[in-house]
Amino acid sequence: MTTAAVIVAAGRGTRAGGDLPKQYADLNGQPVLAHTLSRFAGHPRVDFVQVVIHRDDTAAFEGVCGGIEGVLPPVPGGETRQESVLCGLSALAAHAPEQVLIHDAARPFVSDALIDRVISALSSHDGAIPGLAVADTLKRADDRTISATVDRDGLWAAQTPQGFRYEDIVAAHLDAQKAGSLSLTDDAAVAEANGLDVVIVDGDTENRKLTTSSDIEEARTRMTHQSNSALGDIRVGHGFDVHAFEPGDHVILCGVKVPHDAALKGHSDADVGLHALTDAIFGALSEGDIGQHFPPSDPQWKGAPSDIFLAGAGKRVTARGGVIGHVDVTLVCEAPKIGPHAEAMRAEVGRILDLDVGRVSVKATTSERLGFTGRGEGIAAYATATVRLPFSDT
Repeated sequence: MTTAAVIVAAGRGTRAGGDLPKQYADLNGQPVLAHTLSRFAGHPRVDFVQVVIHRDDTAAFEGVCGGIEGVLPPVPGGETRQESVLCGLSALAAHAPEQVLIHDAARPFVSDALIDRVISALSSHDGAIPGLAVADTLKRADDRTISATVDRDGLWAAQTPQGFRYEDIVAAHLDAQKAGSLSLTDDAAVAEANGLDVVIVDGDTENRKLTTSSDIEEARTRMTHQSNSALGDIRVGHGFDVHAFEPGDHVILCGVKVPHDAALKGHSDADVGLHALTDAIFGALSEGDIGQHFPPSDPQWKGAPSDIFLAGAGKRVTARGGVIGHVDVTLVCEAPKIGPHAEAMRAEVGRILDLDVGRVSVKATTSERLGFTGRGEGIAAYATATVRLPFSDT
């Protein structure tokens, strides 16, 4: 069975406030619509996704959602949701899907299991929708004065995605259009009016529709909690490095050029702080050390800026689905003085790792004139990195 999904994103979402329609509101780094599209485009039983947008939102859509694999070019919607759905269904005609799911863009938390339940129900019914049995007592009120208590037995709150056999729901929408029935509130109502057999499958309380600004704020909080829970494998790595002095007029420390009466000797730029921190990140990942990833025997690293090494370690964290929580570097030397440059160093490390400066610590100490650092023969650096990885990562 070929299954398509129509994502309805042509509304204005005025109740959510803000400068953009709610489907483009930021939800932890991505717009609501991108989260929704990814749910369907990444589902193994959905073959392609057709999104319906407002005619004025083409640039906004391409800027944040264009290029998601499995998503067809968007089509403009109509004046009502019902008209927009028909626009999306019509755009799918060339692809001739056997069944279709119709979903609200503002429901970004739809689960794979819920999508599966709707699709599976279509094997024995003309249509299927997720629903939640009404548990609260219902009141009918005129101007907030109760006029009746409504029997809740058999009442369900409808959700999306709502699934149908493609040709059936297209015919139902066309018949509704001809009849002038343009205010039906969901696609199940369109199907019912055309005599289709529609069944209710178990909905999901998490599959709520984001309508107001408070809904979006709650969704952001929820995603943050989910992200923190998913990245519960907390690792701490340690790094250590030393470099001797040689003739020169400056040193590079944590990416910052610091005037000095000597330079640091090394195959690259000898940034002892970034080398130690790079080792700390690789250590947290249990992926060896800087020499394994950027061997000094390789001539391409001769004189290379060490931000290349640190950025490479950061990319390995991202590639494994993790995030860097905090980094800490301690430089050990009698000279040069680190204090006047510490903030610039923090900023540079944050830039390299795309990390907020509040998660970067750079500090210095002396060895009380003991050892090679005390004799002014070189600089040592210690570093730690706290990394959060998914529990499934190995």
